[in-house]
Amino acid sequence: MQFPTLVLAFVLAATTASASAQSSAGGGSLSLAEAMRLAETASTAVRSKEAQLAAAEGARLEAASPFFRNPELSVEKTRRQSAVADSRASEWTAGIAQPIEIGGQQSRRREAAAASLDALRAEIDDSRRRARSDAASRFFAVLAAQRRLLVEQRSLDLFDRAAQAVAKRRSAGEDTRLDANVALIEAERARNAVARAREQILEARGELATLLQLPAANLTEVVGEIGVPPVDRLPYGLDQMQSSAQTLPRQRALTARLDAAKARVALARAGRLPDLTVGVNVGREGSSVARERVTALVLRMPLPIFNRNDAAIGEALTAATQAEVDRDSGMRNALAQVRGLWSKLESQRERVERLQRTMLAAATDNQQLAAKSRQAGQIGLLEQLIINRQALDAERDLIEALADYHTTRIELENAAGWSQEGTAR
Repeated sequence: MQFPTLVLAFVLAATTASASAQSSAGGGSLSLAEAMRLAETASTAVRSKEAQLAAAEGARLEAASPFFRNPELSVEKTRRQSAVADSRASEWTAGIAQPIEIGGQQSRRREAAAASLDALRAEIDDSRRRARSDAASRFFAVLAAQRRLLVEQRSLDLFDRAAQAVAKRRSAGEDTRLDANVALIEAERARNAVARAREQILEARGELATLLQLPAANLTEVVGEIGVPPVDRLPYGLDQMQSSAQTLPRQRALTARLDAAKARVALARAGRLPDLTVGVNVGREGSSVARERVTALVLRMPLPIFNRNDAAIGEALTAATQAEVDRDSGMRNALAQVRGLWSKLESQRERVERLQRTMLAAATDNQQLAAKSRQAGQIGLLEQLIINRQALDAERDLIEALADYHTTRIELENAAGWSQEGTAR
């Protein structure tokens, strides 16, 4: 007997005072794609990274200038008095000087600024992926909680009707007090399970609302499916996921950070060469009867004898080594995580299919047989309650397995850099 996969469809509206919340609830429902978009927009991690763009852009613009240091303007005026000739003369000198880096520092500085900007943009992409992944996890948690509530409500209805039927049979002398107490206890347990399921929905919806920056009181219901697609419908395989993991935004960011660190090492080494300062001075000198116009070309360069920039080179080498370690370990960890999550996903898929194909189908069949046998007087109340509870437990196990499956799937797609919708990169 093939048990059909239960499909849960609900509607979530966000009727808040904020314009973003009102626009998200314009259609009266919240889909998975819309929830991920809202989470990406509301993510504080994304906005924090985006706030760093101004600093990175400023560093890039500064590095793109022709010279790193500003020119120096000097003006000097001298009043000279001769004691011998009893004469006075005013002399002045004006000059401009430009420090010039002769070790190629400017090009290295541009490389470091560009790589840092690329790394920051990749980190922003990674933060957006994390926000979308968290939204997908919370979204499916709400779906699973609502599906649990449906099962518990059906359980309450089943055991409540059984308790009422037993109470009537006991009044007629057909059932014992023990049967009536057992049925009453099962009904109260089902009522408690319904209350607990409602609390779980409130908690799941609250977490989703917090992630979307929406008031939880204004959330209604979500729209989506919690079934498991057949294995041949998955848009990716293990090889594709491992290949995708190597181009993750996180990996691109680590690679760009390494490039920036290497550029800073080259910049620090080039800093051993001192800057050459080139200047031109013009002025007027001499007494009023013998004034001279003076033009001078100035070249200045400090001698790199004592300070060889060793401290800056050492710090840059340390940062580059750490960046290389982070990149290599990040790549290994990403591939290992993808392989582990893929194995876990396959195991959970088999578990879901086994529950649907074997246990749930058999439990549902037993429920129908038990109802007929109870009417025919072939089994007692306790046997029927046990069979009903087995069927409900089978549905609960399936819901838990489905929730675990989707949690792992979302983690896998996030770890491999695949779209959270699971359809396209």
